[in-house]
Amino acid sequence: MTNPQWTAVDAYFAETIAPADEALTAALSASTATGLPEIAVAPNQGKLLHLLAQLQGARNILEIGTLGGYSTIWLARALPADGRLITLEYDPDHADVARANLAHAGLDKIVEVRTGAALDSLPRLEAEGAGPFDLVFIDADKVNNPRYVEWALKLSRPGTVIIVDNVVRGGRITTPDPDDPAITGTRELFDLVAAEPRLDATAIQTVGTKGYDGLLLARVVG
Repeated sequence: MTNPQWTAVDAYFAETIAPADEALTAALSASTATGLPEIAVAPNQGKLLHLLAQLQGARNILEIGTLGGYSTIWLARALPADGRLITLEYDPDHADVARANLAHAGLDKIVEVRTGAALDSLPRLEAEGAGPFDLVFIDADKVNNPRYVEWALKLSRPGTVIIVDNVVRGGRITTPDPDDPAITGTRELFDLVAAEPRLDATAIQTVGTKGYDGLLLARVVG
């Protein structure tokens, strides 16, 4: 579901308060040219991630789901010079595009792209002592969102912010659908967060160039 007016408003927001620069434009162009799905966050949503990371004072960020690195650029630009971001991408071709985009943006020294299934990479991060992360952004396969949040908790500290994208699913989140793993996984995510005493959370509906969707925002409180 989309609406021309939603797209026009997003474009106005982007032009006025979240303008693209050469590196961001190049990242989207390279992603399109190499056939990546056009599912990166919208510019104003990328700016929101950037501001949330700055407000959090994040020095150590984990991203689950890299795609072409567009959201990664927004997040990494919020880090201090000695900060770091680890981003996990399942598809090696997508990861190669992201690495090139991050290098073009001058961020390859503070961002590490790891390739492979996130549920394989996350235990390795724990074993390496990579955490705790100050902010975790989850934008990967929706069926595994509950497992990603469980791992985010393991790799967090009190005060860590966890953001999960695409939780409204065009409004279909309100109706159980056993034939749609994304709906099943997202509803399980909400059940998990609601029952988890270590998380204080809310969710926000959004409309715009990406249609009707939303995000979950949680803070680790214990």
